[in-house]
Amino acid sequence: MSQTLNIFRREIASYFATPVAYVFIVIFLLLMGWFSWGFGRLFESGQADLYGPFFNFHPWLYLFLVPAISMRLWAEERKSGTIELLLTLPVSMLQAVIGKFLAAWAFCGLALALTFPVWISVNYLGEPDNGVILAGYVGSFLMAGGFLAIGSCISATTRNQVVAFILTVVVCFAFLLFGLSGVIDFFRGWAPSALVDALAGLSFSTHFDAIAKGVLDLRDILFFLLVIAFWLAANAIVIDLKKAD
Repeated sequence: MSQTLNIFRREIASYFATPVAYVFIVIFLLLMGWFSWGFGRLFESGQADLYGPFFNFHPWLYLFLVPAISMRLWAEERKSGTIELLLTLPVSMLQAVIGKFLAAWAFCGLALALTFPVWISVNYLGEPDNGVILAGYVGSFLMAGGFLAIGSCISATTRNQVVAFILTVVVCFAFLLFGLSGVIDFFRGWAPSALVDALAGLSFSTHFDAIAKGVLDLRDILFFLLVIAFWLAANAIVIDLKKAD
């Protein structure tokens, strides 16, 4: 655990060593503000509710912003050659993977936490169900972790950050598409119902929507945790296979 924490500290410090972290946070907050108050018409809706005008946009923002974070996790290490130095340290492959992932996840969590003025504003304007809003934040954080785990694994497969970004967007987009009714109806027209149900069960948006509505079902939470665990395990395997490249 101590070695994982050392990797975590090293990574989280690297985020704020350059202006990139601050630029990302500012862009994230500006986009969230515009989607909530502008496009989402939070004020005009007349409802003290963050599900529609706020949390509904999180999957689509994460689709592009999270890969922008994850693309550098391993691709930059491989391109600069520092991955060899990292792997000579007295840490296991899995410890390095988890440490880097947790740092990126904590950074996303910080950006998400800084949207608290929206929560405060809703409480000032009305009487929302704060338990539901808290559940939405939990779901959003878990979904960001799922996207990051996918991006981290894909970043380990290439030295090119742009390639890692594009591939991560494509894979994450597929996980979001599985939950759209139009896509499900398309598959339902010709695919076996078992396959359709399996695809729907893999949808990030389906599980996130359930949590964002205030339903903290253990199955939805386990889904995101298992997705994170699977992709981090795959991440460690990919690094082990490519460490000799």
